[in-house]
Amino acid sequence: MCEFSYDSADPLAVRLIFGAEGEYPVRWVFARELVADGLTARSGQEEVEIWPTHREGRRSLWIQVGNARTGHTALFEVPASPVAEWLSRSYTLVPRGREMADVDWNALADLIQ
Repeated sequence: MCEFSYDSADPLAVRLIFGAEGEYPVRWVFARELVADGLTARSGQEEVEIWPTHREGRRSLWIQVGNARTGHTALFEVPASPVAEWLSRSYTLVPRGREMADVDWNALADLIQ
């Protein structure tokens, strides 16, 4: 079981929880763009990689999380259609390319000073 979530207050990120209904869920946070790109081609590097597969008429996504350099990774297969539908709904909250449109840059600059 896995669960994707998106919060417009953090418009660049998505959260993925593996074992969401289990005793020890594993949470990963990464770029929403990584999911979008991973629906059509291999994307990501280092700790999260996503790529599409087509087998026996079924579209899936492979999601690899972990540290490939140390060999501590986990590989998951999820159906592509529900992920694509979920991603589409996230774009109704914050359209692609508009993630930073509502950032108050002056307020951020004031925090730095």
